[in-house]
Amino acid sequence: MAFQSQDHTVLNTGARSAAASMDMGLRAYMLRVYNYMASGLALTGIVAMLTASSETMVNAIFGTGLSWVVMLAPLAFILVLSFGIHKMKSSTAQLVFWMFATVMGLSMASIFLAFTGESIARVFFITAGTFAGMSLYGYTTKRDLSGMGSFLMMGLIGIIIASIVNIFLDSTALQFVVSVIGVLVFVGLTAYDTQRIKSIYSALDASDVATKKAIMGALTLYLDFINLFMMLLQLFGKRE
Repeated sequence: MAFQSQDHTVLNTGARSAAASMDMGLRAYMLRVYNYMASGLALTGIVAMLTASSETMVNAIFGTGLSWVVMLAPLAFILVLSFGIHKMKSSTAQLVFWMFATVMGLSMASIFLAFTGESIARVFFITAGTFAGMSLYGYTTKRDLSGMGSFLMMGLIGIIIASIVNIFLDSTALQFVVSVIGVLVFVGLTAYDTQRIKSIYSALDASDVATKKAIMGALTLYLDFINLFMMLLQLFGKRE
């Protein structure tokens, strides 16, 4: 009986040690994800402001057909990362992520031409607070959010289709509806994606694989943040 008690003690100690190690690894992994995301957002913001402040750059991009290239290029980078990251070295994946954030900055320079700087800053902080709250909820909640995934994806597809249609209709009412629904969808996606990123973490991954997972997680949360920001800007931004 004494030996059994000792065995149970050793097993319990080992289990607690493994759980503690897993928890520390998860925190380090999530911190890496958030650091990549925040750095990408900072790079995008800097590039957007510098581009908008240069009349030469604005005319070169938005006064010519280059504007379509700049708008579509981020999608190309997303596809490259999504379907090709498993073939890349982690350093290559990081480079592609930074290039994506830079091109997004060129594309988003247009908001500084359409909205006042004060309203952009205000909406940014609203977005940051909302994102932080929902991401924290997704990280800490014990509730399984996987059931939300299909519903949120259907909402996202609906937003994309409605946005494309509104390019031709140019309807203020439709834009308002899309923005309201978009806020709800991306608020939900922030919590859902955070939990999903957390759930796919494995402490046994090689560092190269873990870095790639962190980059893809950062890309996912970056897109949630940017889209939530743009939807809120459409609702609360003050136009020039």
